Amino acid sequence: MGSDRPVFVVGCPRSGTTMLQLMLHAHPRIAIPPETRFLLAAYANRRSYGDLAEPANRRRLAEWIVEGKTAFGDLGLDADVVIEEIAAGPPTLGSAMGIVFQAYARRFDRPRWGDKRPAYLNNLGPLLRLFPDAQIVNIVRDGRDCVASLSETPWQQGKDVCHAISDWARAMDSSARARRSLAADSYHEVRYERLVADPEPELRAICRFLGEEYDPAMAEPARVADVAVPSRKSWHKLTHEPVTTDRVGSWRERLAPWQITLCEAKLGRHLRELGYPLSGAGSPWWKGPGRVHYLHYPRLDGPRRTVGVRRAFSGLRDRMRPAESLAYRPAEPRELLSR
Repeated sequence: MGSDRPVFVVGCPRSGTTMLQLMLHAHPRIAIPPETRFLLAAYANRRSYGDLAEPANRRRLAEWIVEGKTAFGDLGLDADVVIEEIAAGPPTLGSAMGIVFQAYARRFDRPRWGDKRPAYLNNLGPLLRLFPDAQIVNIVRDGRDCVASLSETPWQQGKDVCHAISDWARAMDSSARARRSLAADSYHEVRYERLVADPEPELRAICRFLGEEYDPAMAEPARVADVAVPSRKSWHKLTHEPVTTDRVGSWRERLAPWQITLCEAKLGRHLRELGYPLSGAGSPWWKGPGRVHYLHYPRLDGPRRTVGVRRAFSGLRDRMRPAESLAYRPAEPRELLSR
């Protein structure tokens, strides 16, 4: 019998989080939906819903989840049923979120559920306040490959490459904090390069961490891509193909020499600590187009460098407020309508 702890897939954007989501979703006991995009927004705005001990407030929250600017529509669930389950469910924010994930898992007749979103890596505090017994699986990829891939996405088009570089640096800062602070049974890290080169041993290690039996279907994530990846997300088209090492080290062809130099100048410490050797390719950063970006980087990277101060302030502010009941509680069977 496996565990029932929720599973959350995290990582820097373009590090393989969707591939890992599909590998876990291919397990016969686990359902991991496409990005839902309601959890962090609901947490940030939690006080606007009032006391969730009141069913009317839980209903307002539920209506926002299914009708607001979220990705609920990608889950294939009956909105009215989910609203009623949340309104009748336990009076905590985590419980409302969990009811949606449970409903998605029931769609596939799976007992275990979770979610995938890269942004959770930089927000593990809120995530663990909502789901204290969550298990976190973080996928780490060479920062230069992440930068190359990020630079080609629709949301990065026209942006300074420094944005993508800062995204990876911040993700690695968050990964280091998680390694230091989370228990071994709550946090597991997997390398993208090892996962695509030989999936089975890496997936077996993930299953041991999760307390689950390995299933060979996990090594063929493309088989479930049609049901677990929204077709409109063209940047995930490779998830419909077999697992491959073709993109490992592709930064050598996808980045300009000055971009490689800039990446290694700004990310060198993290790359070396993680065992990714520096190429030393390209001209020194102060020559060519990289110079302007190098000098521009500190301004774009400011939010990452001040994140510790902002986290401390946020934690102090929360401690000064009345205690909240946030954590997930399982709904009673009578509260679940979509069985």
